Amino acid sequence: MIRKYNENEIPRLLEIWEAAALIAHPFLTNEFHQMVKKAMKEMYMPNSDTWVYVESGNILGFISMMNNEIGGLFVDPNQQAKGIGTQLVNYMTQFHDSLEVEVFEENKIGKPFYEKYGFKFIKEYVMKETNQKVIRMRK
Repeated sequence: MIRKYNENEIPRLLEIWEAAALIAHPFLTNEFHQMVKKAMKEMYMPNSDTWVYVESGNILGFISMMNNEIGGLFVDPNQQAKGIGTQLVNYMTQFHDSLEVEVFEENKIGKPFYEKYGFKFIKEYVMKETNQKVIRMRK
């Protein structure tokens, strides 16, 4: 089942985010990772439209939207490659004619996922804080 998240579920979403982000972004510094974790809790989650994927009462993944942009799509690493991310993106297509996302070029999980889903390259830039190339894509 996919539904909107409840504020009291933020700790679980941060758990999923942290576990998945560490696997997807091993090239980022711990300092940057901790900065983003704090921002997720205090800024991103409260100001985005977040939906959770729930199975047997457990949250297994989530997607956070800012208008038509996927601000975050994270699935518990123990539940990846089971179609949860695809179901979350599919769910968002009922609300938006097109979707956009930014993903680190070095993200060996996210970038191939979005390419397989049919997202196409729009532009790229280097994120100053990380010195990493970011790819913007649209579907």
